[in-house]
Amino acid sequence: MSLSVEVVATPELGDRSYVVHDGSSAVVVDPQRDVDRIDSVLEARSVECAVVVETHVHNDYVTGGLVLARRTGADYIVAGAEAAAFPCGALADGTDLDVGDMVLTAVATPGHTDGHMAYVVTSGDAPAAVFTGGSLLYGSVGRTDLVDPRRAEELARAQFRSARRLAATLPQDSLLFPTHGFGSFCSARPDSGVDSGTLGDELRVNDVFADDDEATFSSRLVAGFVPYPRYYVHMGPLNLSGPGPADLGPPHLVDARGLRGHLDAGDWVVDLRDRDSFAAGHVAGTVNVPLDGQFATRLGSVMPWGAPLVLVAASLEEVAAAQRQLARIGIDRPAAAAVGAPDVLAPDGRRRSYPCASFDQLASARRAGEAMVVLDVREGYERAAGAIQGSVHMPWTEVASMTRQAGQGRLWVHCAAGARAGVAASVLARDGHDVVLVDDDFRHAVASGLAST
Repeated sequence: MSLSVEVVATPELGDRSYVVHDGSSAVVVDPQRDVDRIDSVLEARSVECAVVVETHVHNDYVTGGLVLARRTGADYIVAGAEAAAFPCGALADGTDLDVGDMVLTAVATPGHTDGHMAYVVTSGDAPAAVFTGGSLLYGSVGRTDLVDPRRAEELARAQFRSARRLAATLPQDSLLFPTHGFGSFCSARPDSGVDSGTLGDELRVNDVFADDDEATFSSRLVAGFVPYPRYYVHMGPLNLSGPGPADLGPPHLVDARGLRGHLDAGDWVVDLRDRDSFAAGHVAGTVNVPLDGQFATRLGSVMPWGAPLVLVAASLEEVAAAQRQLARIGIDRPAAAAVGAPDVLAPDGRRRSYPCASFDQLASARRAGEAMVVLDVREGYERAAGAIQGSVHMPWTEVASMTRQAGQGRLWVHCAAGARAGVAASVLARDGHDVVLVDDDFRHAVASGLAST
């Protein structure tokens, strides 16, 4: 008997899905919305999808589990105690399920969510494969404030007990396969940099095993939580409602005139270029969210949920890549897309630009007496560790609510390294503010004496 685990990584969201199989039958664990990637693995390994399992109802992405199960005829198992609005199965704690030559065992691991389950898959003498979802991660555990922030410490205590239960009941050579922990905000701690390991490895390095005091661990865990993306509040309800398939077909293409119509209608028109190129010249009224590994997370955090969306890109391939990322968080079917450079898409001259600067240039402008407002768009916990004297604070996701004030001078917008400030500066420029993007590392502000720590 054999047991193989195929990893389907989604680094853009910091998650992994898994296909575990015996050479004939497969169990798919926590599939993302774009299940064509799962299909490719099943086809390449010539295995049949027999069971799809969810460790929990996800708060950071839309699942593809229901679609995959319906299309393949596989059983669909959703973690217990979750109120799904569609027919599905559930496995009680300790229940075994035979899948080909494998045995899948459900283990209740509440904490990340109330009904969270881990799944242990065994086959013959091979080491057990433990799919821990958002409970026990590499070097950390899942955060416990996504279900209800008021219950964060209560669920952290449950998380502590769940991790200890896994350690007490499973062999130390059990292979660990978490869903979160690769940069996902569902993790209680930043990416550990580890991408494989055993339960024994975690016993030596994971904080949840470092202290036997449940209360101390829980308080410390909750105190370390950082803000999570705003779109998370929509993911649980979407997953419980039974999401349909992702529509990755090409959106309606518009020319310069059509693009101007969307801008005049107040749609969110998003330019996918890098922030320096956007600052140097863009179609008036557009905002900038670069197409990189954080694209969907950033757009989902700053754009009003449900707003009509138009993508502006250099190629159809970029539009397709953006659509795939967006479908994973439930943003389906852009209203339109436009392909081309700013001079092509705004031949009437309605183009704008704004300068980029360093912290040294900010310091020089300040010494010269330039009228300015230094706008810090980092999160509150970052600002608490050090800030530029006299700066104004507003998190980057909230700058659309900032009103213009007569005589305020230019807004010099900064974050920790330039990426979030780039998005914020573009939103502010769209709304008529005179901005300078400080595209620089905040450590240079500290080194120059601009910032206190």
